[in-house]
Amino acid sequence: MKKAEFFEKEGKEVRCLLCPHKCRIAEGETGACSARRNRNGTLFTENYGQISSMALDPIEKKPFRRFLPGMKILSIGSYGCNMVCAFCQNYSISQMTPPLTFMSTEELARTALSVPRNVGVAFTYNEPLIGIEYILDAAPLIRQAGLKAALVTNGMILKEPLSALLPFIDAMNIDLKAFSTSFYEKHRGNLETVKQTIEICAGTCHVEVTTLIIPGENDGLDEMDALAAWLSAVSPDIPLHVTRFFPRYKMTEKEPTDRENILALAAVARGRLKYVYAGNI
Repeated sequence: MKKAEFFEKEGKEVRCLLCPHKCRIAEGETGACSARRNRNGTLFTENYGQISSMALDPIEKKPFRRFLPGMKILSIGSYGCNMVCAFCQNYSISQMTPPLTFMSTEELARTALSVPRNVGVAFTYNEPLIGIEYILDAAPLIRQAGLKAALVTNGMILKEPLSALLPFIDAMNIDLKAFSTSFYEKHRGNLETVKQTIEICAGTCHVEVTTLIIPGENDGLDEMDALAAWLSAVSPDIPLHVTRFFPRYKMTEKEPTDRENILALAAVARGRLKYVYAGNI
């Protein structure tokens, strides 16, 4: 646990200023992410250094296809998320509850440096940005060790904390879950914030974007064309990963995304973007 950044006091309550929810948190309670708690009028990050998962992954698994291809990266996750996606593919991790295994930032940097053929650390599995304080402390140490710091994120973060973090980040894969305001509202997200995150990060570090295609939810050709057109206006060089949904969490009644639909959507996106990858087919 560590005192959080990016909040203000409102009497005995606190207002978290990390993501667009701007949660007003009563004494003893957490925000929507389940990881930031009001303790006696001060906001604390309870998942600081709490590690739920760690693995050495091919960097393409994040997925990154145009950032250090062929290399391995140490992937770590904690718990909690500031969206509530019924289709969450990592719900068994994001919905974990503490206590977990604690790892200091110094130990993380030493571990990453000691792993053969490892190029850095990817903060992933749950939503890493809800624990931004740990990343702010760890990423400079990772880079001082000559390694890369990467994020796999839903992009739900406000401009001020994002700007504080970006000087220490080499690469980000950002979910653009759909190109529909109603889709994002349904899953407690904010499309405009995610678009802003992509725009800001694309000018600062390597960015790739992932869209998980869910049957009947975000699988229209027109929606993909609109998404790809917007992304191309940011930069046609941003890689887009169009990936298959598999039944998970609260969407076990749906079938996996049809492979042919993934290929058709990827073809539409290629009309706008240079690098489009059809994943999990």
